[in-house]
Amino acid sequence: MTFSFQAPTALEYFESLVKSDEQFPLLEAAASIAQDEYPELDVQQVLGDVDQLLARLKRRLPADAAPLHRLRTLNQFFFHDLSFGGNVNDYYDPDNSYLNAVLRTRRGIPISLAVLWMELAHGLGLQARGVGFPGHFMLKVTLPKGQVVIDPFTGKSLSREELSERLEPYKRSNGLVGDFDVPLGLYLQPATPREIIGRMLRNLKEIHHAQEDWQRAIAVQDRLIALLPEAWGEYRDRGLAHAEQGNSAAAVRDLETYLAHADEALDIDTIAERVAALRRAES
Repeated sequence: MTFSFQAPTALEYFESLVKSDEQFPLLEAAASIAQDEYPELDVQQVLGDVDQLLARLKRRLPADAAPLHRLRTLNQFFFHDLSFGGNVNDYYDPDNSYLNAVLRTRRGIPISLAVLWMELAHGLGLQARGVGFPGHFMLKVTLPKGQVVIDPFTGKSLSREELSERLEPYKRSNGLVGDFDVPLGLYLQPATPREIIGRMLRNLKEIHHAQEDWQRAIAVQDRLIALLPEAWGEYRDRGLAHAEQGNSAAAVRDLETYLAHADEALDIDTIAERVAALRRAES
């Protein structure tokens, strides 16, 4: 009897990683996103590269180093010695979201830099979390004498005043002023690993949509739907991308899934008309 073993596809591998919130492997899931662009990528090699950085970092610290000492050593190592930082020259390059590329170039966007920094922080025993701050992902570290909020793009610690100042444009554009204002602390709630991966994927989705690169957009949206199977708007957006690609049957399937669940959405009539047009084109 012969046994045939078929390796999982990149999407199946990703689905297995994000199936449960128990022990969600943030770094591995984040690294695996790059397999759509780099099919030969060895995700375990990426994890090994981060482990090597952690080993180098640990050699700089005594075992009984205080949390603040650990934090300062990590920031010196990550932002200064290794020169990780934001890609200010090409912020919308998809490579900024692929951890293998970020490790190679030492350039990324706030959320990809934050994922790598957090892995090192956790390896040092620091209580570090990502923060889904509006418009700019942040890091938050809990120390014995309080919290530190760090901008992963620059490595700079931010005061309450600086954070409030950064929030002002967002608050004004969303009417969150006066009686509708909310405390700064609400914007500093920790993001779950699932939320972090979702934000990474949506960053890529926006880039591919802006470039009308529908094939890459669909690959990213496949992952978003695997990650968030009840995010019905993602079915709509994937359906519209399929329509742009000329995949009418797939487009209809996704758009009808959206219509079946998005009862009170404002675009129901528009999407229903699109479905009807796609069906006419098929017949």
